[in-house]
Amino acid sequence: MDRPVIAVYPGTFDPMTLGHEDVVRRATGLFSKVIVAVAAAHHKKTMFTLQERIDMAREAMHALPNVEVESFSGLMRDFVVARGAKAMVRGLRAVTDFDYESQLAGMNRSLMPDVETVFLTPSDKYQFISSTFVREIAVLGGETDKFVSSSVQVRLTQKVQSLARG
Repeated sequence: MDRPVIAVYPGTFDPMTLGHEDVVRRATGLFSKVIVAVAAAHHKKTMFTLQERIDMAREAMHALPNVEVESFSGLMRDFVVARGAKAMVRGLRAVTDFDYESQLAGMNRSLMPDVETVFLTPSDKYQFISSTFVREIAVLGGETDKFVSSSVQVRLTQKVQSLARG
């Protein structure tokens, strides 16, 4: 009897990019359910509030029926175990990501021996996209519409305008 296999894809998603969306789509082909876990990120200064990041992720993922979006704070381990997940999905863009991500996977394996970390790479056309670059380009007045979905683009434009007004 096949059991559903749940995977968690954690991140701050500040904002969610087309690369993130591509990784989620790839993960949905491998797992019964994918939970996009939006981090409260109390250790980082984010451009968007937690609720805004959750809303953006939900809008971007609305067409994928086996994807849920939830927030979390505290240890990822507690979130993953509470949801009965058997895998954590991590996106890798370049070799530079691998060192950090492999260390993180090792730590997670120590904390959650029954949970596997699965590395997925986005499509070539999204490999260079990062939320940090998207935020920086947007704040400096550049075009970001080819890096994020249209719903995220609307929110990004509004956020940059509100920050400019002070």
